[in-house]
Amino acid sequence: MGVRKEKNITPMENAYTKQQMMKEKVMARRKKLLFRRLAVFSIIALASVYLLVSTLILRNHQLEVKQAEKAKLEKKLADLKKKKTYLQDEVVKLNDDNYIAKLARSEYFLSEKGEIIFNIPDDKKKKDEDKDVSY
Repeated sequence: MGVRKEKNITPMENAYTKQQMMKEKVMARRKKLLFRRLAVFSIIALASVYLLVSTLILRNHQLEVKQAEKAKLEKKLADLKKKKTYLQDEVVKLNDDNYIAKLARSEYFLSEKGEIIFNIPDDKKKKDEDKDVSY
């Protein structure tokens, strides 16, 4: 089945057969050129699609990276705003003389005239110190 048999027939040498042979050659050449054009067009189309898809994927990845960075920076901005608010409140408190006096008494054990300061350790601190000592 797959073996092709040779033709033992000689073609007729007249104008009609020559015309038909030329027509077949022209059609075969046109068909060959058509396949070549289609192949070149397909290669160009595939290259274009590849470039577009790779660009799309790259841009999508870059967008995800930028969005993650934006979220991180927005969180940092929110933290900095909280810190700014806290520090502004602290500045207002430090401009108050009563707050400064209270802070000095609690942190540095300063006293007013006639005031006696007693330092009583917390039970929690005492328990922690007992645990730290090993025999």
